[in-house]
Amino acid sequence: MRAEQRSPAEGTGQPGTRAAYPLVRVYRTSPGPYQLPMAGVASRSGLPPELVSRFVALGLVDAERDARGRLWFRPSAPSAIARVQRLRTGLGLNYAAIGVVLDLLDRIERLEIALRRSERAAKEPTPWT
Repeated sequence: MRAEQRSPAEGTGQPGTRAAYPLVRVYRTSPGPYQLPMAGVASRSGLPPELVSRFVALGLVDAERDARGRLWFRPSAPSAIARVQRLRTGLGLNYAAIGVVLDLLDRIERLEIALRRSERAAKEPTPWT
C-alpha cells in the first residue's frame, strides 16, 4: 500500500503553517536513478555478477544498496562497465589506475563544459543600462 503524497503543511489543521516533520510516511512513486538490478547489469555487460560487485567495491561503478543489501544500478552502468573494460584491455591498466583515469576524464569533461559556457557568455553582448 502506498500513502498519498502530501506536503508537511497539510493536515496540521492550520492554514499557512508549515510543520517541521512529515505527518505521514511518504513513499516515492517515481522510479529513482538506480533502476537496474545486479542480474540485469551483469547480463547486459556480459560479465559475472562477482566482477560487477568488485567494480562497485573498487568505486569504478556507482551503485546503491537497498534495505535487503541488493545492489541497484543507474541505466548508464553497463556503458560505464564497458568503459572500464576498454581501459583495462586497451591500455593494460590495473583497476586502481583505471579509477584515476576515470576521475581525470570526468574532470576534463567538467572543465570543457565550463570553458564552453564561458566562451558562450563572452560572445553575448552585454546590455547597457
